[in-house]
Amino acid sequence: MQIALDSQRSKSTTIFTVATFRVAGGSHHAARAAMALHQLVPASSLRYISLIRRNHFFLIPLTLIIGVSACSGDEASQPSEDPISTEAVTDEDAVTAEDAVEDAVEDAVEDAVEDAVEDPTEPDDTVEADFSAIGPIVSAFVDEEGLNGAGIAIVHRDHGVMHEQYWGEFSPDHVSLIASSSKMIAAGVLLRLHEDGFLDLDAPVSEVVDWGSGNPEISPAQLISNSSGLVGLLPDPTYAPYLCQWDYQSDIGDCAAAIFTTADDDDQVADPDTEFRYGGAQWQIAGAVAEAASGKRWKELINEIYIEPCKLGTLGFASPSQFEGRGFSYPGGFDGDVSTLADTDNPNIEGGGYVTVPDYAAVLLMHLRDGMCGDSHVLSPESLARAHGDRIAEVYAGNAWSPNSGYGMGWWIDRTNDRITDGGAFGTQVWLDLDDNYGVYLVIEATSQQGQALSGELYAIIESAITEATIIN
Repeated sequence: MQIALDSQRSKSTTIFTVATFRVAGGSHHAARAAMALHQLVPASSLRYISLIRRNHFFLIPLTLIIGVSACSGDEASQPSEDPISTEAVTDEDAVTAEDAVEDAVEDAVEDAVEDAVEDPTEPDDTVEADFSAIGPIVSAFVDEEGLNGAGIAIVHRDHGVMHEQYWGEFSPDHVSLIASSSKMIAAGVLLRLHEDGFLDLDAPVSEVVDWGSGNPEISPAQLISNSSGLVGLLPDPTYAPYLCQWDYQSDIGDCAAAIFTTADDDDQVADPDTEFRYGGAQWQIAGAVAEAASGKRWKELINEIYIEPCKLGTLGFASPSQFEGRGFSYPGGFDGDVSTLADTDNPNIEGGGYVTVPDYAAVLLMHLRDGMCGDSHVLSPESLARAHGDRIAEVYAGNAWSPNSGYGMGWWIDRTNDRITDGGAFGTQVWLDLDDNYGVYLVIEATSQQGQALSGELYAIIESAITEATIIN
């Protein structure tokens, strides 16, 4: 931990102000610590540090280091007119009282932060929010639709997980396939590789892979904003030249190369950044580019970028097409047992994610906390801004099927309100309200239409509960 010290001195008091520093929980959890020490006194004297963290105050006793007075001689009892330097001491023998106190402050503050700061996954404050209206609505919907249950998590930038609830067969350990709610996770992989210099999102794919010459103008940013010009998921998910995207027994690199270099789609491909074409093989190509640029398999990238820093237990990617008759409804052949998912080198990038409610909630919370999972970096604020921004409007004045709808990188942009969303065909509904700093993961195992119907009943209720919440200090 790096702590920058400033000081102001008077004849009676030395005041040390510890500048903002990062603690576990991200930059939004930056803490400020302040300490007031009277004139330097004998080593046995006891003083206190007042550690201020958000609305919490801690008094931490500090016993001045033995030898402070001795090291400085009689000068220790006299106030200095010069501020304490925070630079490294160049003469090791010239240890002053100020140096010793500065070291004491740093050690005490760091120990205080470790002892007093809460678990970053937990709420910062005690919050009272009334989510009681959710239960009856979801319970009635599950019964009326004949579903096996539901789950929901509501997270807030400052308060962590504010609400988590389950119905029927669902529990914190229940794993669901999430279809297109995988897209924002997949886009995050390429954004992180861009951050780390493995690829340039705005440069042609051909800079990463030889087969990129098949469509030399297409960039990764266009792929993950559904703007590449390649044939999308609709109107024909089984578009013949791109069928390998569904073949879980093939290799993603081979499949991407075949799609990108085929001449069979020439009369169907549009110029990149000219129209919005949702989903499809362009996401499979994005995954292959990520693997080629990093030299790692998709599974490894998910592990390194999300699972390890966010301490997730279940997030992964498979190929739901292994289940026959899948279509756009939840695969009946999957009951939450991940051991039944085929191990594949061609995971479905746009729609093959599987996860529990708490794990998806952790990823949403990361999106609200400047890209941090606890004290671990996942995505930069700049990457999040690109993901959450309306790229198709900015780049080519495009619409996502409606004048009121835009698209970023993995996120739908509702231009009529504050929400961005990433819903899935299997019933998951995901949204972030970036103005009010909260996010919601709602999961049923059904269809997109049913998920939209249920979330439509909950939008206003959840927003009211958040905005009317009471903080108890």
